[in-house]
Amino acid sequence: MKKAPALMAALALSALVPALAAAQMPAVTPVPTLSGTRLDIVAEGEVTRVPDVAVISAGVVTQAPTASAAMAENASRMAATIAALRKAGVADRDIRTASINLSPQYRYGENRPPILTGYQASNQVNVRFRDVRKSGAILDALVAAGANQINGPELVVDKPEAALDEARAAAVAKARARAELYAKAAGLSVRRIIAISEQGAVMPPPRPMPMAAKARMEAADTAIEPGEQTLSVSVMVTFELQ
Repeated sequence: MKKAPALMAALALSALVPALAAAQMPAVTPVPTLSGTRLDIVAEGEVTRVPDVAVISAGVVTQAPTASAAMAENASRMAATIAALRKAGVADRDIRTASINLSPQYRYGENRPPILTGYQASNQVNVRFRDVRKSGAILDALVAAGANQINGPELVVDKPEAALDEARAAAVAKARARAELYAKAAGLSVRRIIAISEQGAVMPPPRPMPMAAKARMEAADTAIEPGEQTLSVSVMVTFELQ
């Protein structure tokens, strides 16, 4: 008789264990079943935007008989270059040192050992111009301040997410229109969308516009035209036709 309470407790515990295990299992989302015809559509949505940021590499290259002299002259001219950027209104957050290099220079002759002729120092910064149309005038000011190495600009859309969202909506609308076309051609109708997946968002790579050497830039005002860039998103939409 004394074993009955213990037996009942054991039975209750054994009934509780499966319930606890079931409560801890993650909920399973049922996969929608198709009663009609499946149609997969891949569509691309595009929008155009005017680039609003130009990224330019500007620097100074100097040569001198000794390493210290090359670095000292380079530092002086680079300080003037940075000062010209700040005077033109470029914020410190938009000026970033990209590279500093010092290398020996040699003269080579046939069947002769190389002869050290001096040292070359270079210092480059990457500069973001948030007013693209003013960047040409700033480049001219940089050259006047002593910059003798300029590459770029790379023209980009600074914050593309809103534009990409427009492209996503356009892609889904295009997929829906195409599904309606297929359904009509097959004598069916579009019942519902089963799934949507994004295949990828495409932003064009920064467009390089190589700039010429110092002498050519001094001859005339530098003009930079931003043009337009196309941003696109590709989606796959699965429809059910009936």
